[in-house]
Amino acid sequence: MASHRKRSIEKTSAVASSEPAKRRRFPSYLETPKLPPMTRLLCEILATAPISSIERALDDSGVRALSPDDVEAVLKLSYSHPDAAVTFFRWAGHLLPRPHQHSPYSWNLVVDLLGKSLHFEAMWDTVRSMHNHRLLSLATFASIFSSYAATDLPLDALAAFNAMPRYDLPHDPPALNSLLSALCRERLSTQARDFLSRLRSQIHPDADSYAILLEGCEYENNLSSAREVFGEMITALGWEPSNIPAYDSFLSNLIRAPGGPDEALSFLKILREKRCFPGIKFFRTALDEFFKQHDARGALSLWDTLIGRNGCLPDTPMFNSMISLQCYHNKMDIALQLLDEMVIFGAFPDSQTYNVLLQFLLKSRKLREASVIFNEMVKNECCPSTENCHCGIRIFLDNGDWEMGVKVWKCMVTNDLVPLEESANMLIAKLRDLDKLPEACKYAEDMIDKGIKLNSSTLSKLKSSLLKVKKGGVYDHLLRKWKAH
Repeated sequence: MASHRKRSIEKTSAVASSEPAKRRRFPSYLETPKLPPMTRLLCEILATAPISSIERALDDSGVRALSPDDVEAVLKLSYSHPDAAVTFFRWAGHLLPRPHQHSPYSWNLVVDLLGKSLHFEAMWDTVRSMHNHRLLSLATFASIFSSYAATDLPLDALAAFNAMPRYDLPHDPPALNSLLSALCRERLSTQARDFLSRLRSQIHPDADSYAILLEGCEYENNLSSAREVFGEMITALGWEPSNIPAYDSFLSNLIRAPGGPDEALSFLKILREKRCFPGIKFFRTALDEFFKQHDARGALSLWDTLIGRNGCLPDTPMFNSMISLQCYHNKMDIALQLLDEMVIFGAFPDSQTYNVLLQFLLKSRKLREASVIFNEMVKNECCPSTENCHCGIRIFLDNGDWEMGVKVWKCMVTNDLVPLEESANMLIAKLRDLDKLPEACKYAEDMIDKGIKLNSSTLSKLKSSLLKVKKGGVYDHLLRKWKAH
């Protein structure tokens, strides 16, 4: 059986090479800015010269010396031209500093670009050459696993794994995990689990093995498999506090399922009893789910359980989600407390933070707190939204705080928060209604000077009030300016 698999993996792979490759988009020198001129020249030759003329074109390029870094840079940008890249690799050897040897990374790049282009027979020829030069490493085989998995050839990936001892590479947990990771990245977690069951008698899976499988289940939204893998992990390894990636993936998968948030919180309690906790990945995912479902209570329970543990330090977007959720449920005291806690965790409020708070404070008529938030956000150079400014002017003036209303207006003008006309007319009308006629006239003139359109109805109201106090001349002055603009 072993000899059959050897023939399959190293000989008949040429058949797979003739099959259409999955459409892949490889990095191109044409899309890479600031390339050194020599690198760009060599990449252009590989991309445009006929394969039969590549070596001659390289000889005529004028390049007489290369470093290993130069070779690596060209290979990285030549995945779309594997035959030309291999020709370049051979040609470049004699231009390297003595002893004219390519770096192990350059060899691995050749293996990778051949595999990604389905040139499997040439890939194995390169592997044998690397073995002769004692350059093979787990990284080489990780690339091979990845190439077979990406081409939906999981059995060939397993055969490559079984071939490792023939190339003097051990079958150990890191090798197993490289195979599992390559398969799970390509949504082949079922095959990965099957291979693990086959190999379990030879290699004991470690915490990383289970974490990789759980991440694969999460990637495929396969909760039933995730439950099985998690159970196997606990049976094999027990409750291990350091196994954070596994807890992250399992809980992230769980919380996205129907009814998942409640079950995830229940499971989180079990973890907590075992002194185990997930990390920031689950924290962020779960908070997003609670936000989508407008579940302020669940979010707060999650927050209190995880904050500060295992690197669960919320950033500004996470604080914004939490603050928005509490505001939505009119928990303004909690929202303001969260604002105060941001700096403790190295997060800083931005315009979104302040605007959400300002919006709901104005809506709930908490004007003292709204004034504090407005002043703080302006001090911190965060711009309020046009909607909040318009609402703020109306509510502050309706409650008699004309000075705060004017401050909000000035902020609108300074930041050019268009359209200004509606807020401008409202400000003048409400200042007049508050018996602040001098201020109304002052800001009306300023608006006219700035080209902000005042309605004729606004001017009519000013006229009525000015005539009552025998200040018709002031109105005439405003009218002349208004007509001139």
